[in-house]
Amino acid sequence: MKTMMIDDRNISINKDYLERIEKKTEALRALIEVSAIISSTLDFNELMTLVMEKAKSLMKAEGCSILLYNKETNKLEFDLTLCREESVADILRSKVSLDMGQGIAGWVAEHQTPLLIKDAKTDSRFYPGADQLTCFTTRSLIAVPLITRSGLIGVAEILNSKEKDFFSDDDLEIFLTLSRQVAIVIEIARFHKEAVEKEKLRQELEIASVVQKSFLPESPIFKKDRLILSAINLTATQVGGDLYDFIELDPNRVGVFIGDVSGKGIYAALYMAKVISDLRNIALRMGSPEIVLNRLNAVLSQAPRGMFLTGIFGIVDLSKGNLSLSVAGHPPFLWLTHGEVRVMDVASGPPLGILPIEYSSAEISLKKGDRLIFLTDGVFEAKNKEGKRIGFEKLVRFIKEHIDEGNLIQKVVDYVNNFSKGLARADDLTIVELGWDTAV
Repeated sequence: MKTMMIDDRNISINKDYLERIEKKTEALRALIEVSAIISSTLDFNELMTLVMEKAKSLMKAEGCSILLYNKETNKLEFDLTLCREESVADILRSKVSLDMGQGIAGWVAEHQTPLLIKDAKTDSRFYPGADQLTCFTTRSLIAVPLITRSGLIGVAEILNSKEKDFFSDDDLEIFLTLSRQVAIVIEIARFHKEAVEKEKLRQELEIASVVQKSFLPESPIFKKDRLILSAINLTATQVGGDLYDFIELDPNRVGVFIGDVSGKGIYAALYMAKVISDLRNIALRMGSPEIVLNRLNAVLSQAPRGMFLTGIFGIVDLSKGNLSLSVAGHPPFLWLTHGEVRVMDVASGPPLGILPIEYSSAEISLKKGDRLIFLTDGVFEAKNKEGKRIGFEKLVRFIKEHIDEGNLIQKVVDYVNNFSKGLARADDLTIVELGWDTAV
């Protein structure tokens, strides 16, 4: 077997070729470093800055930028800019955005194709507005679309080589590779941010749910003398906007309230807690339901606009067997007496927290065995798979058919659940039953 000996002194390597090999080796080293950077932190801004600083250093460029695609506005917005003047980044972020197709970045985003521009001034696609605002002079640039599994997320740009008049095809290849890493960085950071926000929201909802439940009566059943109050409160989500309360005002009077706050979620839960707190404070000082609603309305009218609630507040006089009540935009309640179901659509003012107004009151003389059923619209607005609602009239018919049966409000809930079987609850559901001298 023959071995060929090569005298190293006789080998000559093209200088440009050697420089290309060295640059690609440096690029490979930079990619390894970028991979380490990705593993080091999940902070979006820190990741973006570290990776783009590495790209700017490797490409020996005067500046670089990341423009993120805003799907809502269909524009590219400067998110990160690195150059000698720090003020440039603030100007671009606050004053410059590009339409799809506008400028080099807009063209790259629209066509999702990278561009190497050797002389920006002679390219008709170049947008000079950014240079004019920042006093930066763009000579040569590379623009690369940032694309992930979810589609276009932005454009990365590298501007002005410090060592030569313009970037080369090798520079384009290196920046394309780095930009793929940038796209991965953005996607990972976004997923992490979304996960953190979801976990934060979950914790906030959990706290709000605990707070909300702490403001409701400890027990859904209240008994005193001949009065029995019972309630069922089911939320569509972890926290809801329906509320009820039983308030022992004095030895002979008991207050009962049902309400429905506009909106859902954390803010509605906190608003609900405020409503119950204010209601109890006012009810213990006022003598009639209409005055309670008047004062509560005045307090809630000072709350942030857009929040309001419907409600019914009643006061039962245990010594007389009378119920006086006042209504604020709430659905009618039902009076079950002598084997019939009466729909009590009494005079009502608007929902609380909207208009300064004086509420009126009505009075009912309770007889042995009478029951009153108060409910929120989540009961009769429930839908089935065909999109049909139960409707108030159908609900009334169901109650008439089961008027003599025990645990009526639970039967109503079962009826609603069966009607909407297979669907998630779309709205909160609350029912309060007032029984007077009824059999336990």
